[in-house]
Amino acid sequence: MISNKEKALVLIAVNEAKGDIEELKKALDEGFEQGLTVSEAKEALSQLYAYTGFPRSLNALGALQQVIKERAEAGKKTEEGREADPLPEDYDAVKQGTEVQTKLCGGQPFTYTFAAQSDYYLKAHLFGDIFARNNLTFAEREIVTVSAISALPGCEPQLRAHVSGARCMGVTDAQLRDIPTVLRSKGLEAEAVRTEQALAELFGETCQAAQPVDFNIWPKGEPNPYGKYFTGQSYLADMGALMNVTFEPRCRNNWHIHHRQVQVLICVAGRGWYQEWGKPAVEMRPGTVIAIPAEVKHWHGAARDAWFQHLTYHKDVQPDASNEWLEPVSDELYDQLK
Repeated sequence: MISNKEKALVLIAVNEAKGDIEELKKALDEGFEQGLTVSEAKEALSQLYAYTGFPRSLNALGALQQVIKERAEAGKKTEEGREADPLPEDYDAVKQGTEVQTKLCGGQPFTYTFAAQSDYYLKAHLFGDIFARNNLTFAEREIVTVSAISALPGCEPQLRAHVSGARCMGVTDAQLRDIPTVLRSKGLEAEAVRTEQALAELFGETCQAAQPVDFNIWPKGEPNPYGKYFTGQSYLADMGALMNVTFEPRCRNNWHIHHRQVQVLICVAGRGWYQEWGKPAVEMRPGTVIAIPAEVKHWHGAARDAWFQHLTYHKDVQPDASNEWLEPVSDELYDQLK
């Protein structure tokens, strides 16, 4: 299973990638209590500039300095740890980096011919200069990398690649499966689910976890008072001029028609579907805007593997405008959607 020090590295890396300085400071302080050294923390945060950028890395190193100072003022002992051994004078970063990258890729040489300069940076600097520093093991470095990328939406291909590469670098399957548990223990549900999905693909399993949304951005609200017209659980939050509707995975409303008014949907989180009677369903992702003409029979709801949130309001409202609820959307129709 993953060790206490490795748990600390998971939480340090994910909060660095999120840019959450307060949680990062807590993770660093807890890590030092579990035996993490300043050298190891500094190395992890320095390495992450290659994955999350210099701004996040430098902010995190500044937070590390603050934590060290605060611990000293509180009379807490913080182990400095061992610095990396110096490299030999004849060290060849490209050669060493190529060997490390090849190991990470499962023994298959990798050359990024499309962008030769990026290929050089990866080999000479990341996998050469940085990975050559031996105050973190290759396995620990990959635990740090996987944890950080779990916090980067849209980087799922890189997450899958590094989950696979972590095994090649000595991270056991049990340790990999423990990473989502550590993330979830701190309420990092989205990051845990991304990692579980990457692990499921690696192990040829089906991932049952649904992609969540961040209710700190768009509130979940209360159970929908119109729930009898929905299949599954939905929630409603009054935003003033707008209503925010949250759908649990697989939740959708019944077929319905807006008479003498146009409904506008704005997807703000998750993934869902909109469908008009007799037409193919339209996938909705953040930023998707759909204006539903009056008198059009339709439904909308969440995808099977994700929560879904959309804002909604009505425009061009005519006298005696109304909403007509119709039959539920059948499982047979819904399950055809991918």
